[in-house]
Amino acid sequence: MHLHLLALLALCGAGCVVAGPSYSLRGSWLVSNRNGSLKFPGTVPGCVHSALYQRGLIQDPYYRFNDLNYRWVSLENWTYSTEFKLPFNVREWQKAKLIFEGVDTVAEILFNNVIIGKTDNMFTGYSFDITKVVRDRNSLQLRFQSAVHYAKLQSKAHTRYPVPPACPPKEQKGECHVNFIRKEQCSFSWDWGPSFPSQGIWKDVRIEAYNISHLDYLTFLPIYDNTSQEWTVEIEASFDVVSSKPVGGQVTVAIPQLQTWQTYNIELRQRQRTVKLLVKINKIAVEPWWPHGHGNQTGYNMTILFVLDGDLNIEKSAKVYFRTVQLIEEPINGSLGLSFYFKINGLPIFLKGSNWIPADSFQDKVTPELLRLLLQSVVDANMNTLRVWGGGVYEQDEFYELCNKLGIMVWQDFMFACALYPTEQSFMKSVRAEVVYQIRRLKSHPSIIIWSGNNENEVALSNNWFHVSPSYLKTYTEDYVTLYVKNIREIVLQEDKSRPFIASSPTNGVQTVAEGWVSENPYSNHYGDVHFYDYFNDCWNWKVFPKARLVSEYGYQSWPSFSTLEKVSSKVDWSYSSSFSLHRQHHANGNNDMLQQAQLHFILPQRTDPLRKFKDTIYLTQVMQAQCVKTETEFYMRSRSEIVYGEGHTMGALYWQLNDVWQAPSWSSLEYGGKWKMLHYFARRFFAPLLPVGFEDRGVFYVYGVSDLHRDYNTRLTVRLYTWSSLKPLCSLVTARTVIKAGAATILYKEPVPKLLKRCKGCMRETCVISFQLSTDSDLFSPTNHHFLSSLKNARGLAKANITVNISQKGGLFVFYLKTSAIAPFVWLDVGSIPGRFSDNGFLMTKKTHSVLFYPWKLTSKSELRQALSVTSLTDIY
Repeated sequence: MHLHLLALLALCGAGCVVAGPSYSLRGSWLVSNRNGSLKFPGTVPGCVHSALYQRGLIQDPYYRFNDLNYRWVSLENWTYSTEFKLPFNVREWQKAKLIFEGVDTVAEILFNNVIIGKTDNMFTGYSFDITKVVRDRNSLQLRFQSAVHYAKLQSKAHTRYPVPPACPPKEQKGECHVNFIRKEQCSFSWDWGPSFPSQGIWKDVRIEAYNISHLDYLTFLPIYDNTSQEWTVEIEASFDVVSSKPVGGQVTVAIPQLQTWQTYNIELRQRQRTVKLLVKINKIAVEPWWPHGHGNQTGYNMTILFVLDGDLNIEKSAKVYFRTVQLIEEPINGSLGLSFYFKINGLPIFLKGSNWIPADSFQDKVTPELLRLLLQSVVDANMNTLRVWGGGVYEQDEFYELCNKLGIMVWQDFMFACALYPTEQSFMKSVRAEVVYQIRRLKSHPSIIIWSGNNENEVALSNNWFHVSPSYLKTYTEDYVTLYVKNIREIVLQEDKSRPFIASSPTNGVQTVAEGWVSENPYSNHYGDVHFYDYFNDCWNWKVFPKARLVSEYGYQSWPSFSTLEKVSSKVDWSYSSSFSLHRQHHANGNNDMLQQAQLHFILPQRTDPLRKFKDTIYLTQVMQAQCVKTETEFYMRSRSEIVYGEGHTMGALYWQLNDVWQAPSWSSLEYGGKWKMLHYFARRFFAPLLPVGFEDRGVFYVYGVSDLHRDYNTRLTVRLYTWSSLKPLCSLVTARTVIKAGAATILYKEPVPKLLKRCKGCMRETCVISFQLSTDSDLFSPTNHHFLSSLKNARGLAKANITVNISQKGGLFVFYLKTSAIAPFVWLDVGSIPGRFSDNGFLMTKKTHSVLFYPWKLTSKSELRQALSVTSLTDIY
């Protein structure tokens, strides 16, 4: 390996010139408002809200009602300015460029008081020629326009017909016309997030100077040829050629671990600036990249060295991964319609995971450390997929690099969500630049397995969400096809042949295409993917859920823990009916929906102390959410290998949503900052690679064995019945060995409930609970699962459990030893604001003793943990 790299470097002699100087303008800038009454330092990358907060000019924007109190910040026009001296002699270079990787959003740019350009799209990079205006000492100004005012003006200018929705629902307390600006859509508010349409330079900004030629972008893509069974790496490099004469040279591509080292002669001209290379990989064993739980995430170091005329040397290094992805849409025996599932490297894989939203309203707060914490929590919960939802941002490079390393597949939406959009020439030009920029930036990441044109816009048209006049429907459909098919899809097909594209989610896939790109029923269980929400029917009744091909959104709300809310609230806010609690809930009737769903099976909190009752209610919403999503997910997991009444073959379950953008009630399983809700601990169990799923159908109790393992396993199922009043099992049975096939769901056990109860003398539905676990011949065990035979509000024999906890330290971990006096449902260990997670939580404690590990994310101690610890189980809230 080192010899090859040395040989590469030897091609460039001692007098070789590296590509010209690059000077970053990151750091402290001056921020001012329109009339100059406010002037203060602000950090770049960053935004105006963060700058105001850092200078003490505003409180924490998330505190109490500050999303409304600080609305003025978004309505103001702000200016970012800086003065700097270049650390190189600019006269030695033929050309200089000012490069922005991200501007948020609408700005006029002045360099040495000369207007050099404008920006209007948060999602694309910008490059401006400053050769004629740059000096040794320079000034740079970005005069921002309020995104809210800009969107309103753009909407007013669109006079031919309205483009709905004009404004968000009143519960969201947001801004209007977000579909008229290419900016993070949820920054104008969403049903789980606040309205903070900020302004600022949110990514890197720099000046680059050069002679002869400059590398504008380099992108690459591994392609597999099924016929020859060979891998090829397609490399595309685009240059800005300054020289009036052709620029000749060589490019050498080296992947030492694959014994690949190829050199090509190239010639660049001012009108032929793009170099396309096809690098064949030597016929040796290429180890592919696999999703988490299915193999290794192998990648190979690749070096690309351009040695050009004029002793110009440009070198780039990257990680290249090899994997294939196929979206399989084909007929299924016994069913109408088509399948909808993914094969990675030829292996069908069930998508287990969630939906990703921005990790903060202010992108400068989304650090690599925060991304690592959140994404590690994904794989720690046995997930393999995240859908990057289309109302947020195309995530930063570190996000995708972490997904590559961790084996997280990414379903990547383009940033359009829950709206219709204009198709004026200027808007479409901006969108095309955005899509090209993002595909070239992201397509080399193996984690991305599909491009999706938008979130829910096909179904919005099909079901007429916005109550548009029938006379306009044809126009809106034509606009939809223009935007997502004739533009975005065409660019995807041109730029990236390695992964599938769908125009929307949910979609009916090829059936949607056959219907002219807007299907009559995008929620069909026979095609494509489905989004499903139902807050009114009983979530314990699995028959309300769609037996669809793939379910890419579903979920229930809960409140975050008190320790998370406490940071942004005051004592007067600490009740479920407070103004704060109502303000923080952005989903219509959301707080009531949670309680109504909870009281179907649980007694609502009874304690009279207001703060205690608030904490109990928070706990119960998390219990309800976890149990609802568990029931629904397990239904999808067990539906993978069967067709019932023509429906089934479900091959994906991505619940809504993974993370939070602020401290508020939402559908998330991770709170703002990364603390695990009860749902996330449940996900760790229900997404386990080997899982028993229990359910009832017409009075018969079934257990399926669900496997995501790569080989068949002989398994035994152990079923135990407990009375609520005793820690000793009333009876137990062990089934004969049954083979669970790799990647399949298999019926392991079936018995009428009355017969089961009769066999375990003394059991009635209200007095007993079933627990069950799988074991194999290879010392492989599933999590222990359980099935409630009645609502817990009707359970008889449940006693208040006295649970004591001892804590010991083992290396960097802590062991919590629990001892209980009685069976305890939904045991919840909470250590407040001490960052970390438990190995298990929210569990049914059926044994007298139980131990769990605590993994701290920062240094802590036994005494701190003991002081912060609270233990709650279900009967504690009555």
